[in-house]
Amino acid sequence: MTTKTGIIGGGVSGLRCADVLLQQGFQVTILEARDRLGGRMHQDTLPNGHIVDMGPNWIHGTDNNPILDLAKMTKTATHSWADEADALYDDQGKRVSNASELSGTFWGIIMEAFKFSEHHGATIDPSRSLWDFFLEKASLMSKNDEEKRKANMLLQIAEMWGAFIGTPISRQSLKFFWLEECIDGENLFCAGTYQNILAVITKHAKEQAIIHLNTKVNRIETENGQPILHTTNGGSFEFDEVVVTAPLGWLKKNKSVFNPELPSRLTEAIDAIGYGNLEKVYVTFPRAFWQGPSDEPNKEPPAGFIQWLHPAYSKPPASKDWNQEAVDLATLPGASAHPTLLFYIFGDQGSLIAKKWNDLHTESQRTTWLADYFQPYISKLPHYDAASKDCIPSYCLATSWTTDDLAGNGSYSNFPVGLKEGDKDIEIMREGLPDRNLWFAGEHTAPFVALGTVTGAYWSGEMVAQRIARKYGKECEVLDSQNVGGSSTGHDGGKDVNVRGFADDGLKTA
Repeated sequence: MTTKTGIIGGGVSGLRCADVLLQQGFQVTILEARDRLGGRMHQDTLPNGHIVDMGPNWIHGTDNNPILDLAKMTKTATHSWADEADALYDDQGKRVSNASELSGTFWGIIMEAFKFSEHHGATIDPSRSLWDFFLEKASLMSKNDEEKRKANMLLQIAEMWGAFIGTPISRQSLKFFWLEECIDGENLFCAGTYQNILAVITKHAKEQAIIHLNTKVNRIETENGQPILHTTNGGSFEFDEVVVTAPLGWLKKNKSVFNPELPSRLTEAIDAIGYGNLEKVYVTFPRAFWQGPSDEPNKEPPAGFIQWLHPAYSKPPASKDWNQEAVDLATLPGASAHPTLLFYIFGDQGSLIAKKWNDLHTESQRTTWLADYFQPYISKLPHYDAASKDCIPSYCLATSWTTDDLAGNGSYSNFPVGLKEGDKDIEIMREGLPDRNLWFAGEHTAPFVALGTVTGAYWSGEMVAQRIARKYGKECEVLDSQNVGGSSTGHDGGKDVNVRGFADDGLKTA
């Protein structure tokens, strides 16, 4: 008899899980609450014809990374800004001349904090944050006025860490900072977007699985060892095994859907790991005016990243305490380049913009509001002219994961201050409830070297599928459905020199 497996959620982890189970001869049914597959891996199109990612933008690490293999197979362009200087503006909007020095100091402290957490995590007070670590280091620098100025700017740069984890740096656990490790090698921007990669990950599920879109699960029961899923439209499904790939934020808000209720230790783990609210805003222009007149060579060095620190010139509803960071998509290679700035926002600012995006209902209203919101920062860029149409955004596009119940009202797992058993919490969620034929997958259950990443979601789905296959006596030699390599398990080994959100050469990503 064919084993029936139900997968809740059609994101990357659910799709990869389905793929491996289908290879092993299981009957697979995917229940997806959205009207599409992919979860947060989703694209939209700007009026200029360029496709942009509304979810992940990055491939974290290049060594033995199956997502990079898929990028190469689909000829998806990637890019690194490792050799380009960042543009850094101080609180008065003046470009800082020693940006490279400050950036080097910042990343040096980040790596020091990572090693400190790795070696002393067992004795670090759970209440200590990464921000506390920076405060201590900055205090040692403040010996004269010039050093105090540098220390103050260093702390402002440190606040940008929130764009890597979706929550303020003061919430980043120092004790479990080592869990931010990631696959070794470069972090690459997915210049060609994840569109073609998603198509490959989705292919076998579309061809062979039973897929129910617009189907929201609101009750997960186990009767006599058999999982039964109930949906909001009144339907119910019985399976031999069920894999829950809903986001961590959704699990936090929906623990009551499980009957019997989840074991207390699993509930504690779900509650303990943090969940961020990283949002993205694409601001596109008629042309990249900051690169200078179109008929003259650009005199400014290209800057992949642009940062505005504690902008005293900002205007409500923005705050002068909210740093801004944007990636210059005009510096992407070849056909991937377009005159757009991609802003990464988080915390209170992320919630504000996500809510406003939801409250406004027309493209014109949204573009007008966001263009006005970001105008103070855009006005500090080279060659800005308020009277020029080139300097007025032609279109703005924002995410609103914070207001999305299916996304768990946020995005990306992280490791908050107060966490006492972060590694154990991940392992508890990863283990699931095999005695109830109930399993969990997602970026929050990934191998430690890929937590919070697309690769982590992919691997987590693969790992659960392998465990289910072995339970039924199948030799699970995973044949990679994309013909780009073999199995990708066993990644909880030694620590790498890379950290989620940045590479050891100082390249920043989000």
